Amino acid sequence: MRSPFYTRSSPPALRVEGITTVFGNVDVRQATENTLRIVKLAAPAYEVPVAIGADRPLKRPPTGFSAHVHGHNGIGDAELPPSGQRALAERAEDFIVRKAGELDGELVLITLGRLTNVALALAKDPGLARKIKQVYVMGGAVQVAGNVTPVAEANIWGDPEAADIVFASGLDIVMIGLDVTMKTHLAQEHLDFLQRRCRPENREIVEFLRTSMAYYFEFYRQANHFVDAAPMHDPLTVLAAEEPGLVTNRTMRVTVECESALCAGMTVADLRPSPSVGTPIQVSVDVDARTAVGKLLSVFI
Repeated sequence: MRSPFYTRSSPPALRVEGITTVFGNVDVRQATENTLRIVKLAAPAYEVPVAIGADRPLKRPPTGFSAHVHGHNGIGDAELPPSGQRALAERAEDFIVRKAGELDGELVLITLGRLTNVALALAKDPGLARKIKQVYVMGGAVQVAGNVTPVAEANIWGDPEAADIVFASGLDIVMIGLDVTMKTHLAQEHLDFLQRRCRPENREIVEFLRTSMAYYFEFYRQANHFVDAAPMHDPLTVLAAEEPGLVTNRTMRVTVECESALCAGMTVADLRPSPSVGTPIQVSVDVDARTAVGKLLSVFI
């Protein structure tokens, strides 16, 4: 019988060329350690290099971390065994520049945190925007409220100047913001389903998800009145890069507000009939949430 939660999908079309870390939910040192341990847990069939990135915003003082949202270690206080892998000596911005050159216009960036590393890479190579195929940005909010301030989403708010540089760079950007991620929920019933149905080799990953997500579910219960569920911010961005048809995009002129204390980090879209402010990017305005959740679950089955 067909499950109500998922449909089987073909193998992922994406190859992870590398991961760069950045400050955000935790400091960059902890983010790097988490990444190395999660790569080990995932046991990819090929090497996934990890490069350490920025430890602070471009211009602003650090804003502190989000222990109340993600736990003190950034992964819901779940414990994972150490990895034998070490981070590259190469800095994140240098890694991005190098990979863009090696892949000859085929590199797709999927940014799931502050955009500081990408802004630094653009500063190192002014021609970088022409060498990158596309950038999927988890961040921003256009027609919905922010999640850190009334108008700003966390990743953009954490380094508005970096986001402004990236949005204005000419990169081919798809913004996967709160307009669609807040409609796409991973729930406890999905994790319970995975616990029953996942392949044996994925059991440890599923148990990690159950432990880690419990902390996140509790935050969203308090902050948004969700019941045993949380938005799929980062997973939806990766899924959209693999299968763009999951989201419906609209071209908008968008700029990032950097001056206002109240509105810093706001992704301002010029929605007038004849827009003139901001840089044209693709903004996701709707999502096939059921299919997106199903695709995520199908990876483990």
